[in-house]
Amino acid sequence: MKLEYTLPNVLKGGLIYSVGDTIAALISHEYDWIRMLGILLIGATVYAFEIPNYFKWIDKKVAGQKGFKPSMYRGLLAMLYFNPLWIARHILFMRLLMGQYDQLNWSILMVGLISFLINIPISLAANYIIQNVISFKHRFVASAIFSGLMAIYYSLSNHWFG
Repeated sequence: MKLEYTLPNVLKGGLIYSVGDTIAALISHEYDWIRMLGILLIGATVYAFEIPNYFKWIDKKVAGQKGFKPSMYRGLLAMLYFNPLWIARHILFMRLLMGQYDQLNWSILMVGLISFLINIPISLAANYIIQNVISFKHRFVASAIFSGLMAIYYSLSNHWFG
C-alpha cells in the first residue's frame, strides 16, 4: 500500500486542527499562541499522515464489499481509530504545548475513555457518513472538520473529566 501524505492534506490538516483547537482554547480560556502553532504543526504532520493512511487501509480492508454490514464496519473502524488513546494523546499534546508538565499523568487516559464513551453515538454517526458517503479524496478534510469540532469537546472534556 502506497502511503498517502500530500501537500493539500498537510495544509488542510494544519489549518483545520489548529482552528478547531483554537476555538476550544478560547472557550476554555486557555488560548496560547504556542499551543496554536503546536497543534498546527501536529495537524500538518502527525494527523495529516496518520488519518488518510488509516482511511486508505479501511478502504483496502472492505474493498468490494457492499451492503449495510460492510458500511457499518467502515464506520466502526474509523470510530475506533479515534479511540480513548487517540483522545488522550491529543490532550497530552495540548498539555505539553501549554507547559502543563505537572498534569501529565494517568488521569489523561481516564479523560480519554470518558470522552470516548460519551461521544460514541455522535462519533459513530459522523464516521459512518465520512466513510460511506464522502469520497476518499475529501475524507481527510471531512474527518479533520469533524475532529476540529471534537477538539472543542476534547478540550472541554479535559476540564469536565480531568
